[in-house]
Amino acid sequence: MSFEVTFKGDASLKNRLPFRLGTTSYIIPADLKANVAFLADKVDDIELVLFESHEISNLPDAATLRALKEMADRHDLTYTVHLPLDTWLGHADASVRRQSVDKCLRVIELTALLNPFAYIIHFHGDHRGESPSPDLLRWQEGHRHAVERLIQNVSPEDLCVETLDYPYQLIEDIVVDYQLSVCLDIGHHLLNGVAPEACLDRYLPRTRVLHLHGVEEGHDHRSLACLPDGLLTALVNRLGSGPEKPRVLTVEIFDEEALNQSLNILRRILQ
Repeated sequence: MSFEVTFKGDASLKNRLPFRLGTTSYIIPADLKANVAFLADKVDDIELVLFESHEISNLPDAATLRALKEMADRHDLTYTVHLPLDTWLGHADASVRRQSVDKCLRVIELTALLNPFAYIIHFHGDHRGESPSPDLLRWQEGHRHAVERLIQNVSPEDLCVETLDYPYQLIEDIVVDYQLSVCLDIGHHLLNGVAPEACLDRYLPRTRVLHLHGVEEGHDHRSLACLPDGLLTALVNRLGSGPEKPRVLTVEIFDEEALNQSLNILRRILQ
């Protein structure tokens, strides 16, 4: 490895890796503020998983946002903001596209106080699978129009388009043309039988955020114990050996046991 890790005290990984180590805001069964307080001395970045619907919303109020900002300043934390999942930026219905962009813009405006490291966005297909839409051109153009609105309110580099279940080449031109960043979800690659190494070769220079989670019996978002042998070591080595570039690696899991197991595995490979 081209970097050094020295453990002291409780062998914390905070500020010890060649990237900002993160996890999600849903590790303990509590609200955003309690999760951030629990994680503040364990990781460098927290992915705020936000949603808003007619039935339920976890969007933080002003007092919560002030508390999140204070904890970030005190503990050298950054936040990545995962924009709402129930958005359809390439939908055939223009009103659905417009409402989806509006929802993303509300979250961007709401969280501006936190100065997020990045915003994570999904370019959802009309359906799951290798081809995201029966009308690919319309779907792609819908995303172009959506991006044009979004980057009026956020720096293009801070908008990270996540790899999903279809070939990323289908949206690569959009990412490049608007100078967006990539969110490389290695767990999705494993789930869909795609070699992570090929995606790293192609997209790492443009990648600002990586998501990492294991796959077990066809289910993802498992602990790092469920990664293929050697993958974690190879990934950490690769991120530590290239040109210095600020990145976040988010261990994208959603329970305390999986987080503890994942952090212990990271510690062991760095000994």
